[in-house]
Amino acid sequence: MRERQIPVAIVGMAVLLPGAKDLDAYWRNLVDGVDAVREVPEGRWDPVYYRPGDPGGAADRIYCRRGGFVDGLAEVDAARFGIMPSSVAGTEPDQLIALSVAARAIADAGGEERLPERGRVGVVLGRGGYLNPGLVRLDQRVRTAHQLTRTLGELMPHLAPDQLDRVRAAFTETLGPEHPESAIGLVPNLAASRIANRLDLRGPAYTVDAACASSLIAVDQAVGELAAGRCDMMLAGGVHHCHDITLWSVFAQLRALSPSQRSRPFHAAADGILIGEGTGVVVLKRLADAERDGDRVYAVIRGTGVAGDGRAAGLMNPDPGGQTRAVRQAWRAAGLDPRAPGSLGLLEAHGTGTPAGDAAELATLAEVFGQGADGAAAAVIGSVKSMIGHCMPAAGVAGLVKAALAVHHATLLPTLHCDEPHPALARTRFRPAAVARPWEEPLRRAAVNAFGFGGINAHVVLEQAPGAVAAPRRAAVREPERVLRLSADTAEGLARLLDADDTTVRERGDASYVQGASASYGPSASVPYAQGTPETPGARLGIVDPTAKRLALARRAVAKGRPWRGHSDVWFVPRPLLGKAGGGKVAFIFPGLEAEFAPRVDEVAEHYGLRLPGRAYTEATDVARHGLGVLRVGRVLDEALRGLGVRPDGVAGHSVGEWTAMIAGGMFAAGKADDFFASFDPDSLRVPGLTFAAIGAPAARVGEALTDWPDLVLSHDNAPSQSMVCGPEQPVEEFAAKLRAERVICQVLPFRSGFHTPMLAPYLGPMKRGVDAAEILPQRVPVWSGTTAAPFPADPDEARALFVRHLLEPVRFRPLIDAMYAAGFRAFIQVGTGRLTSLINDTLKDRDHLTLSANSPQRGGLAQLLRVETGLWAEGYAPAPARPDGPRSSSAAPIPLDLTAALVPLDPHRLDELRAELRPIRNRRLNSPPPHAC
Repeated sequence: MRERQIPVAIVGMAVLLPGAKDLDAYWRNLVDGVDAVREVPEGRWDPVYYRPGDPGGAADRIYCRRGGFVDGLAEVDAARFGIMPSSVAGTEPDQLIALSVAARAIADAGGEERLPERGRVGVVLGRGGYLNPGLVRLDQRVRTAHQLTRTLGELMPHLAPDQLDRVRAAFTETLGPEHPESAIGLVPNLAASRIANRLDLRGPAYTVDAACASSLIAVDQAVGELAAGRCDMMLAGGVHHCHDITLWSVFAQLRALSPSQRSRPFHAAADGILIGEGTGVVVLKRLADAERDGDRVYAVIRGTGVAGDGRAAGLMNPDPGGQTRAVRQAWRAAGLDPRAPGSLGLLEAHGTGTPAGDAAELATLAEVFGQGADGAAAAVIGSVKSMIGHCMPAAGVAGLVKAALAVHHATLLPTLHCDEPHPALARTRFRPAAVARPWEEPLRRAAVNAFGFGGINAHVVLEQAPGAVAAPRRAAVREPERVLRLSADTAEGLARLLDADDTTVRERGDASYVQGASASYGPSASVPYAQGTPETPGARLGIVDPTAKRLALARRAVAKGRPWRGHSDVWFVPRPLLGKAGGGKVAFIFPGLEAEFAPRVDEVAEHYGLRLPGRAYTEATDVARHGLGVLRVGRVLDEALRGLGVRPDGVAGHSVGEWTAMIAGGMFAAGKADDFFASFDPDSLRVPGLTFAAIGAPAARVGEALTDWPDLVLSHDNAPSQSMVCGPEQPVEEFAAKLRAERVICQVLPFRSGFHTPMLAPYLGPMKRGVDAAEILPQRVPVWSGTTAAPFPADPDEARALFVRHLLEPVRFRPLIDAMYAAGFRAFIQVGTGRLTSLINDTLKDRDHLTLSANSPQRGGLAQLLRVETGLWAEGYAPAPARPDGPRSSSAAPIPLDLTAALVPLDPHRLDELRAELRPIRNRRLNSPPPHAC
């Protein structure tokens, strides 16, 4: 009897599956019952093979052409992982996809900073031995090209060798450039090894091939590594991205494909599978470790079981006996009775939709779980194959992720196309769900089947984490927010554009021009702003998600003719501030420390393939470590904005934000800065016993009040209505109490340091040595100092001296903003967290200006960047073209992976050239007497 297993927590997950490029999209599709099955996309295999209604048997006749595909979703930023883009074409797509999905799973588990020691993190992936696109191309380049020219030479012996060489070259041209160094990307086991290599995971890394059970067996292996104590974290899952015609041919010859071209698991008329593809990875830790580390736990694996059929009736006939042994083994390992009332709420079945497979599985369920007692609530049975097809080695992990999400979000999920259930289903305790519904049982437990072709079976038992309450259902992921952009010569022209019903206003196209006005309306995309944006003076209106309420607000704002900047996601200006029309400059302002530090940059970094430099620190009471976290967030948002084409005319920072500004402005090499901060001891800048207080009064008044407090100094002149003081904790508390008695707002802050005061001087040795050794580079854009309220000097020694002054002297943020406005800056973008925009608005008051924040704690990172784009567009800003001072990330744009294995047709002109060359030779041979006639 198998011993009880230790509980294992699923702490992170990621997928790329048909219709779902990520976990959120997958959850939305599961809840909504989205059928992602479709016809074979162009290029996957030649439609010449498709013979609808053909009885099958011939290798080159396929009677089914529907399945699950990820075309259009499979993009990988190879450069992010240190993979040269030139080697992508020759690498198996599943290796790169598995790497990308694994990285996202780690991010979902909290990021690389939460990884255990690298030598105790392993990877096990289920992967089949099918003919994948990379190997198909290599076979065509090596074998098919040779066979083609040899056969052509035999049929047309008058062809000269150089002519055959040109035919061969034309044939291989369609396969793309040849890169011998990319051949390593065709080695099958590298699907796991590449993950370990690129993510620096030094535990065991290998693939398993157990047909359709592969990914669940990978999970079983991973659980074993954790139980044995060899690893503290495991990545497990499956990958399958093969729609080669040979795979379809195998299943067509076996009559396993559905002639009706529908995936209908457990339907009375189910007639076969539809082939799908996809990748899924889960991150596993021992439950005790996950609880100790405060991890989010989707579900707990209580038991796993694996068993084979042995000598069954045949390799094609699944045996309920082998399936039963695997299921019972998993429940014994969990220490649970599968027949107990309420033991199971959801079974994610193997559910292929083949008559033999469904019948065998239903027999297994009746044998192991029994029939439901009279009046007892039936458990839900489901099969995600009804929505995405059969993903072969990745099928098990697709079901596992579905079940874990269902447990986590307390939602029982639907299965499609089972309106007339298989008669044997009535003899079990399970029933399919037609729509999603709340999972109300006090204990949520699920199980997952994966039964491999040839008789290898796996089963996993899941349940909610101990003490877990029903997690709120993850909000359905919205489609990308749409933005309405209108421009006209005057506000009156805009009013005429808005003088229509809401639907008409929203439906105005890119090419609509009405009385000197233009309109565009579309989803947010990776390409910012409206194409063809006019740069002439005039009125502009931008609305994110133009609801009826926002359109009504926009009409009122336009009618008044005064600027409306961002409230309720509406931007209107009668005349732009920026671009050729307004002439104003754009500044990036990097925030310093904030009592509330709520960065929303993970999805931004993921979307744009940006590396998050350093570690994330969110403890506001530790000034130096918090400062490094602020620096990290600002770097990511700076690179994302530059990647969008938003390039500042100057940069500045508040307090330690000035460090970020110096890097963004090019004064310090980013890599050298990373190295310095990685070796820097944040504790070296902590001055014991000191604290800060924010005072709701101008610096002049606070300075006068400090004359009687020799232990305190003014540390910040932030805005006309805000200053800060620093000193020993008790005098700071007493000073704040005195001002409160004078009806001045005061708040003692949690920071403990002496930044921007002479009290820091004895502690500056390590920082000063690092700055003295650093190379000061020429500024790419002016870097403004918050100490002098002027640009940094160009001389390196003077710049170093000013850096030290910045640490010892007060922050003069109010004078800095005044000086930048006088120099022509009109748009100030807060590149990080916090409330700098309120300080800028307080300083500039009624002076015409724009403030935007690239981070909001109330909104996702990408959604907030969309609002930055919209606000800038409304003010006349046009995105700058890419240039060398853009993002310094090693990443390039994500590369759409070519998942096809078929040959690309020859270019028509090249084909015509070959025909013209070969035609005379062919004609000479056809008109000549047979060789033996003479």
